[in-house]
Amino acid sequence: MKRFCIKLSVLSILLAMAAVSNGQVFKDPSKSVNERVNDFISKLTLKEKVDQLMNSTPAIPRLGVPAYNWWNEALHGLGRSGVATIFPQAIGEAATFDPVLLKQISTAIGKEARAQFNINRKNGYEIQYGGLSFWSPNINIFRDPRWGRGQETYGEDPYLTSQMGVAFVEGLQGDDPEHLMAAACAKHYAIHSGPERLRHEFDAKVSLQDMRQTYFPAFHALAEAGVESFMSAYNRVNGEACSASGFLIDTVLRGWWGFKGHIVSDCDAVEDLYKGHHIVNTAAQAAALAINKGLDLNCGTTYYALVDAIKQGLTSEAKVDSALAAVTRTRIKLGLLDPVGSNPYDKITPDELNSDSHRALARKAAVESVVMLKNKANTLPLSNHLKKYYITGPNATNMEALIGNYYGVNNQMSTILEGIAGHIAKGSQLQYRKGILMDRPNDNPIDWTTGDAQQAEAIFVVLGIDGTLEGEEGEAIASKHFGDRLDYNIPQNQVDFLKKLRKGYQGKIVTIVTGGSPMNLKTVDSLSDALLMVWYPGEEGGNAVADIIFGKVSPSGKLPVTFPMSLDDLPPYQDYAMKGRTYRYMDKTPMYPFGFGLSYAAIVYQDLKADHSTFKNPEDKITITATLQNKSQVASDEVVQLYVSVPKQDFETPKYTLRHFKRIHLEQGETKKISFTLGADDLMVYDDEGKAVMPNGKFTVYVGGSAPISRAQQLGAPAMSKLIIDVK
Repeated sequence: MKRFCIKLSVLSILLAMAAVSNGQVFKDPSKSVNERVNDFISKLTLKEKVDQLMNSTPAIPRLGVPAYNWWNEALHGLGRSGVATIFPQAIGEAATFDPVLLKQISTAIGKEARAQFNINRKNGYEIQYGGLSFWSPNINIFRDPRWGRGQETYGEDPYLTSQMGVAFVEGLQGDDPEHLMAAACAKHYAIHSGPERLRHEFDAKVSLQDMRQTYFPAFHALAEAGVESFMSAYNRVNGEACSASGFLIDTVLRGWWGFKGHIVSDCDAVEDLYKGHHIVNTAAQAAALAINKGLDLNCGTTYYALVDAIKQGLTSEAKVDSALAAVTRTRIKLGLLDPVGSNPYDKITPDELNSDSHRALARKAAVESVVMLKNKANTLPLSNHLKKYYITGPNATNMEALIGNYYGVNNQMSTILEGIAGHIAKGSQLQYRKGILMDRPNDNPIDWTTGDAQQAEAIFVVLGIDGTLEGEEGEAIASKHFGDRLDYNIPQNQVDFLKKLRKGYQGKIVTIVTGGSPMNLKTVDSLSDALLMVWYPGEEGGNAVADIIFGKVSPSGKLPVTFPMSLDDLPPYQDYAMKGRTYRYMDKTPMYPFGFGLSYAAIVYQDLKADHSTFKNPEDKITITATLQNKSQVASDEVVQLYVSVPKQDFETPKYTLRHFKRIHLEQGETKKISFTLGADDLMVYDDEGKAVMPNGKFTVYVGGSAPISRAQQLGAPAMSKLIIDVK
């Protein structure tokens, strides 16, 4: 290996020397990034510069620069490319409350991306979804369960989203100080969560208080973490299109946060400036407006009009140079202009793709993501050697229910049926029938399923939805609402089917629900002995669910989003004000609270203490400690959550805010002491004008296994511990 490295170094030097001798400083890795950027720009004509500012950039043969397509996806695995590991959908990853695990996942995704790219480059493939600039993660706030793309997010909480988003970026981009393994992108900046049908013309009205308290924190955190790019959203915010917003791009992103990377539009969002939002009248005006406001890269083709825009005096070549400098810096950090073999990530081999270790990671993530919502009379875990089991439901063998959206492909998928079949003892009987279609009555009214199922000791019913019913406009092909779910209920034919299975049946019904968003499960809950929310669990989903059902692992997932009782409990979908939304502002009792999830273990929280109870100065720190005891014979992970509630103010504040969390493991009978540190940022809120305020008075600190909502304890969550901190 040492000899290989020396040879590689010599080769790199020789290639760099050759580039310099040809007058191509931009290809010389020994030069600074700025030197290389300036040299590259100096060699291009205006048309060539403009060509390089769209997602599909053509080759420049005279300079030996290959074509490159900036559009690539890696939301929960290498997407739309080769065979790769499919991890749980992002909302399922959020349910793990495990940023350490997510960083391992995104590191694996980055390695697979490099492996695929290295193969593509060797074979001369210059195609979309074959590059290293990934438009992930989606860190929008899942403010309303009707949004079909909420499945792509890390849920409704700004702090959880920040922690998970930062972990994803750090893993994907790698830890080399000079190079990026891959480039991550924070999207959709900054206030975007439906409606899908209106996104090309919609204007979200948002207060600065809600921006700073809810919509901005995750984007700010990723900017501080060094995310390489931001993607602007389709919609407008307070009248300004996100792709041409002086406030969002120049004031906030470049100014307040000091972001130095590049900014890309969502696809055809620049075209929306004149075709959807009607802010301007022509393509040239749209391109000029976007680049003048600081948008660097256009996913689409509207930036071709920049040449005409410059001729018309609407913008300047200097603006084009500035945008090109931003995207070229990313290109250089990725090694796209370096001699092959000079980048440390060039050594990543095809063995990373779909590897055994990555599959094991996908299974671990899927296991941690499963949320147990009900477990009547300890129905679960089940014995794996009952005489007869029956599995039914539209999603028992549905591969779509494993992958969600923005997915890759894999040659070995574990459906729920396959997972359960692989876990039962030899000699036990297992029968399967689909029973019903996902969202409409069967055309053939003959029902063999419910009668046969009555003979089993346990019935597994796999219900829910998949990416054909929820997702992005155009992707959710069975959706009547462009991917959104304006009907919150689980399909009625599924509820009717479950009622027929339950009628007169004395055995155990275990209901397994797939999907990427909250749905009305009140009736499903009442008809089930045990209820699992498994999201879109990825390639190992079936095995992971079976691991939970048969007690190989205790469930430990927690809800990253509130399940309201009904849509009647929420403000109108198009209202972007946070009042009445999410656990932080809702007054209505939810069906299942944020942070909730049951375990096979009996976890008790006790001895909550603070090292001092008064906070006098902004630099003060308070250490909060608590003791957890597992009073059962079952080992389990537990997600410990700390919430803060501020004193009443003359402006609206969150009822509770998640400020810290830790995933810990407790063996049977084990006791552990944990600690959290509270600082000024944890106690800060924003007033009506968006100014940070440190309230005086008595703060309540809660520590437990869910949000501090009494409904959680009614459903079986451990009792919360709380204490008072006085801020003077």
